[in-house]
Amino acid sequence: MRTAALLLVAGLLEIGGGYLVWLWLREHRSVILAVAGFLALALYGVVPVMQEQTRFGRIYAAYGGVFIVLSMIWGWGIEGKRPDLRDWMGVALCLAGATVIMWPRTTQP
Repeated sequence: MRTAALLLVAGLLEIGGGYLVWLWLREHRSVILAVAGFLALALYGVVPVMQEQTRFGRIYAAYGGVFIVLSMIWGWGIEGKRPDLRDWMGVALCLAGATVIMWPRTTQP
């Protein structure tokens, strides 16, 4: 449960931070949004390494699946762009891959 919560927080920080920087650069919004975005992105870099898992690559591979799901939900909820069937098929493939990567092992390679 802790792993899922940390990956969710990391995803929200990365996507939210990137979106704030996007607003600043693409829509010429306040530099305060950029600063907040950069801070969120810096925090994103810290959160995933707070996992109990000790394999960096495995953590970030699993996080990639979470990031993709959150990106689809963000685009739908914040930007109003509903994902299509191919988007959801891609999400399912990524989650399947992340699940295989994070599946517990009897011995550590």
